[in-house]
Amino acid sequence: MEKQINIKPTESELEILQILWALGKATVRQVNDELSKTREVGYTTTLKLMQIMFEKHLVSRTDEGRYHVYEAAVGEEPTQHMLLDKFIGTTFRGSATRMVMQALGNQQVSKEELEEIKKLIDSIEKGQ
Repeated sequence: MEKQINIKPTESELEILQILWALGKATVRQVNDELSKTREVGYTTTLKLMQIMFEKHLVSRTDEGRYHVYEAAVGEEPTQHMLLDKFIGTTFRGSATRMVMQALGNQQVSKEELEEIKKLIDSIEKGQ
């Protein structure tokens, strides 16, 4: 049951959402095991975070036997759009152009990436 996101997830919540988007559904133990691959995190910490996320309607929860099975209640793409809009608004004073110029000026961009960027610009221009 995916819905539009209206609350900004914390970094820890976003990590959990990314796991749930990849797995579809998971228990707290499964999420904790995934989180533990990159850093040390306690089971009770993961459990508390997921309970808070449930209260914030970021995840849904069903009972399967003795376990709660969680699923992302917000979509990955709408979440990315919301976070990017907030980032551009606060970091680049609302200018996507400034963000792109900064990103392209600070990074090595491959020929393939430049071609993808050109195709995107072309499709945007054709759509207007």
